[in-house]
Amino acid sequence: MTARVERIVTEGQFCLDGGCWDVANNIWLVGDDSEVLIIDAAHDAQPILEAVAGRRVTAVVCTHAHNDHVTVAPVLSAATGAPIFLHPDDDVLWQQTHPGVEYRPLADGETFRVGGAELRILHTPGHSPGSCCLYFADGGELFSGDTLFEGGPGATGRSYSDYPTILASINERLFALPEQTVVHTGHGPDTTLGAERATVPERA
Repeated sequence: MTARVERIVTEGQFCLDGGCWDVANNIWLVGDDSEVLIIDAAHDAQPILEAVAGRRVTAVVCTHAHNDHVTVAPVLSAATGAPIFLHPDDDVLWQQTHPGVEYRPLADGETFRVGGAELRILHTPGHSPGSCCLYFADGGELFSGDTLFEGGPGATGRSYSDYPTILASINERLFALPEQTVVHTGHGPDTTLGAERATVPERA
């Protein structure tokens, strides 16, 4: 059976630099009828576990460590037995939400295989130092976290973020992929890499 992609949306708050904002987050499941990989772990574990529906969870991969993307990662790991993966450059953010909780380090170019799909990690810093995307080449799909949205790059106006860095990540890493690649974002609707070329400057 071919791997499929499922989306769950949960709502809560993103908090950083002393402020909090209401947000709705996309959580993505990639897999088949027997096993799935979870991308991001936002706000509420219950709807995510309901979508898993008893399948074996191979990993909980966090695209970055802002609190709204990792809220329930330890809960999901405990409930499913799956390890948590995060790029270590985001450890400073992870420790703000889950101090002392262990995770496995993500590496650029690392691959995950689940339900017939192969997902490759692309380290795309800028929104945060350890931000990563997952590229599903056979499906023509990219899970962009908060690096790229419909309408342009993710926000870079808060601590540990950098606008020139996110532009370089998008232009050099993401736009090297096929233009028809569907982008599954961390918040809001899907887009394509081709559609976003006009929204992303080449440099700051």
